[in-house]
Amino acid sequence: MATQAKPRMTPTEYLRIERQADVKHEFLNGEMFAMSGASLAHVTIVSNIVAALHGQLRATPCRVGSADLRVKVQASGLYTYPDVVVICGAARFDAGDIADTVLNPTLLLEVLSESTKDYDRGGKFEHYRKLESLREYILVAQDECHVEHFIRQPDDRWLLSETNNQNDILTLGSISCQLNVRDVYEKVDLASAAADRSR
Repeated sequence: MATQAKPRMTPTEYLRIERQADVKHEFLNGEMFAMSGASLAHVTIVSNIVAALHGQLRATPCRVGSADLRVKVQASGLYTYPDVVVICGAARFDAGDIADTVLNPTLLLEVLSESTKDYDRGGKFEHYRKLESLREYILVAQDECHVEHFIRQPDDRWLLSETNNQNDILTLGSISCQLNVRDVYEKVDLASAAADRSR
């Protein structure tokens, strides 16, 4: 007996449900995907980065937000919640007057976990590259000192630089900021995070 295809949800239906949900969901191709909770290391890294960028962006047209801000990739239909989002200039929003789904981030950052790292480096980055406004993408490991920094080039290629050195400083040209790797990992117990991963 043939099984019936699961009915696809529309973006409008997704947003109606999501705005009332207790748990955040990504949305793609008519399906919602629940997002799991984050570790203490993950939350600490995000907080450190938001704090470091917020002070530098105060007198600029850019603002920084964390994982509660939804981003839509119009070209592919992905709705998701990056760990850190920087928007420069006027924010553009999806869904009419409700200002809760941003269309034009300048910089996105994801903190990697065992369950998401392949997606964040691969499929999700493929979606993010379709954002015309996006200039930089950063991936931060939470169980070791490792940061990957992708910068969009004038010919639309992406240049990668990476570091394992806590004394390094990342220059974020698109938002005229610097990010000290030591500050990123402040109060993060990397040994415990690595042990949790291996369990």
